[in-house]
Amino acid sequence: MALVMRTPTYKGYKPSGAPDLEAHARIAYEAAAEGLVLLKNNGALPLRPGAKVAVFGTGQIETAKGGTGSGHTHPKRVVNIVEGLRAAGLIVDEELASMYEEYVLRARGREFLERLYYEEAHVEPIPQDIVDEGLMEKLAERNDAAVVVIVRTSGEGRDRRLVEGDFYLHSSERRLLESVARRFHAEGKPVVAFLNIPGPIEVASWRDLVDAILVAWLPGQEGGRAVGDALAGRINPSGKLPVTFPKDWGDVPAAKSPECYPGIPPEDPKVVKYCEDIYVGYRYYDTFGVEPAYEFGFGLSYTSFEYRGLSIKLAEDAVEVSFEVWNTGRFPGREVAQVYVSAPKGRVEKPAQELKAFRKTRLLRPGEGERIELSIPLRDLASFDGSQWVAEAGEYEVRVGASSRDIRLRGKFSLSRELRFGK
Repeated sequence: MALVMRTPTYKGYKPSGAPDLEAHARIAYEAAAEGLVLLKNNGALPLRPGAKVAVFGTGQIETAKGGTGSGHTHPKRVVNIVEGLRAAGLIVDEELASMYEEYVLRARGREFLERLYYEEAHVEPIPQDIVDEGLMEKLAERNDAAVVVIVRTSGEGRDRRLVEGDFYLHSSERRLLESVARRFHAEGKPVVAFLNIPGPIEVASWRDLVDAILVAWLPGQEGGRAVGDALAGRINPSGKLPVTFPKDWGDVPAAKSPECYPGIPPEDPKVVKYCEDIYVGYRYYDTFGVEPAYEFGFGLSYTSFEYRGLSIKLAEDAVEVSFEVWNTGRFPGREVAQVYVSAPKGRVEKPAQELKAFRKTRLLRPGEGERIELSIPLRDLASFDGSQWVAEAGEYEVRVGASSRDIRLRGKFSLSRELRFGK
């Protein structure tokens, strides 16, 4: 009831029926831009201004703005990937773009394209490798870079599937990547994979084919514009992974619990029983030493950051952690600094470490730094022992870093006695 009483409707707000759609679009753009995650970059990105780009994959047109069910929206407009690249000043190879548009039109129908961005629908994948070797060679000769778009959809009433074209690449996507990489690399030109996906996909088997990987998730109505600006260097990706990207499905903790899935086909489960206990997500990978493709909290930048000056103070009801983040690279950028805590071994089972606080810096110019101050309530150190929440006595280690595996600063504090909290 307290939540209801805080709502605008409860307080008497009357909708005008005339929302500021342009302001909404600006917020959508900012959200998409802040959430971009750069998984790989060997110097391919950002592209130079006015670079000629060949865009491959039907996802450049069939861009997934959001999920289905409660993830579906009805925006005034949707900017797809190829439109976003054009708007960012990149020169799109229009022959290739037209080929994909005509291919999608033939495969889907004009009515489908007209309602693609505005009606709720699951888009079943169609073959992606439609460019023959002769044209591929010409595209590699006349363009400066290649962008391969990989798209997935998901939402209520339809789960992800452990099949080609979902968690794993479709065979046609793999052939496309191999063909693009072979021809463009022969010309000494970079290949960028762009992932328009709702959750992790398998990347370990093919990431060496490409020079950069950018993840935009399901980025909303302005997603194409944010992606174009990131590729062109107008914005610097600053997102971090909120989930672990496993190397393979067999590395996922649920896959290692056959007793949880007796007789259930893993490719089409009808019943799900969670067996991870406290080892959910990164807690499992970090505790049991399972190497992921990309760990929780991971995300690169066009610039580099240095962490300095860790200070840890134990207050009456919190642990006060402060440190500095400095931009040591050539581009302005923002960094998401993360604080993990490793608890002492005791009678209550604990993961190897747990995320307890994080903060994104302001935009730091090259040579600029920012002091980050974070407060971790002592209650957040506690675990449930079966009757109440307990933070055991002993030495705790504070780990500050750029991801769960990229720890830059370490420090310790101690609890002299066990702390107990109510249910």
